[in-house]
Amino acid sequence: MSWAVEEWKEGLSPRVLQKIHELESQVDKLKKERQQRQYQLETLEAALQKQKQKVDNEKNESAILKRENQSLMELCDSLEKAKQKISHDLQVKESQVNIQSGQLNSSKKDIERLEQELKR
Repeated sequence: MSWAVEEWKEGLSPRVLQKIHELESQVDKLKKERQQRQYQLETLEAALQKQKQKVDNEKNESAILKRENQSLMELCDSLEKAKQKISHDLQVKESQVNIQSGQLNSSKKDIERLEQELKR
């Protein structure tokens, strides 16, 4: 088969044959270079797809973390409100205890006074 490919070159001058050889060499070199670049392109496209997937994964993780953060902030707000309500209720009850303690002390004094009067 290579004989048929070379047949068209018969009868050409050595200078033309040299030029054809140079051009064929250049074509082979360009083919190899094209293959290398095609391989580089495919490698870069694969790396790009991998990076895009990584970015998508990070975006999804970021969205999940933002939702979780929002949920935690809402929970913190809810707990803060509950803490304030409990604190207020505690103050009210402490106030009631103080009032009742004062009433108890007053009643004790009244009882002591009455006991003293009874003894007389």
